[in-house]
Amino acid sequence: MTDTASSRPPHVLVTGSTRGIGAAIVETLTAQGARVVGHGRTGGAGVIGADLSAPGAGDRLWDRALAELDGRIDVLINNAGVFEAVSVDASDEAWAAGWDRTLQINLQASADLCRRAVLHFRARGGGGRIVNVASRAAYRGDSPAHWHYAASKAGMVGMTKSIARGYAIEQILAFAICPGFVMTGMAEDYLASRGGDKLLADIPLGRVAEPAEVASVAAYLALQAPASMTGAVLDVNGASFVR
Repeated sequence: MTDTASSRPPHVLVTGSTRGIGAAIVETLTAQGARVVGHGRTGGAGVIGADLSAPGAGDRLWDRALAELDGRIDVLINNAGVFEAVSVDASDEAWAAGWDRTLQINLQASADLCRRAVLHFRARGGGGRIVNVASRAAYRGDSPAHWHYAASKAGMVGMTKSIARGYAIEQILAFAICPGFVMTGMAEDYLASRGGDKLLADIPLGRVAEPAEVASVAAYLALQAPASMTGAVLDVNGASFVR
């Protein structure tokens, strides 16, 4: 998706870029010539620090990224997320707090960033791309302790499709990726807690995905996928859930 008029490299903002899928996405995009600004809870070289659990953090992150990228963002990749259990038997306060935190980080902050991206793309008149990293859970659900996680990812998929339908005529394209288990610290902890061998038996491929595999899909959607693919949701789950 290089700017053909000036041969400028695409400018990309990637949330949740300090480890796992996000770090792999940054590495893949950079290798393909993109100029990437990442995000994490704490800042660092090439990484903007922002706690997306705080209301308004997505807007503040966008403004800082836009300044870092000289006033131009071509691609937004929403990858940041949390996967935290809350039991149906939890106290009312813990239940509400768990839902609030998960929906704020996984969905509301992503929505705020998508909104800013759409406004930016429309203002400059040149289109742009959004890639949202959702989850297999959006379609098949998750464990009894993760209703909120599944709901947040289903919301992300619905949001992606709405953006694609609403703004395709303006060359604003939106895609989603639905990974199953990916070999990150988050997935490793969950596999161990739930009995890894049993869960792996549910994946016909016989293994969980590698971050680089998801990153290759994200990079394709961000830079190469044809415009007619807008609204597509791509699965990366080893055939553990086939739609």
